[in-house]
Amino acid sequence: MTEAGMLARSTAGHDRGVLYAILSVCGEYVYLVNGAERTIARPKKKNQKHIQVIHVSCDTMADDTGIRRFLKQFEAGQA
Repeated sequence: MTEAGMLARSTAGHDRGVLYAILSVCGEYVYLVNGAERTIARPKKKNQKHIQVIHVSCDTMADDTGIRRFLKQFEAGQA
């Protein structure tokens, strides 16, 4: 089950392998943010079948800086 706040990795497209946080779920699409090039104000719309959901919740969805920091810690294995 895909929910807002979970992490996801892109499995298809030019952004393959990029880690995102799920901002919202709308039918078969999800809106993804990473705090850098994909901010809360400009999320990426992606089909759910083109992502791999990671069942870890990002608890800092309030601002782009918090999202960026959480994703960096997760990549380093600290979250």
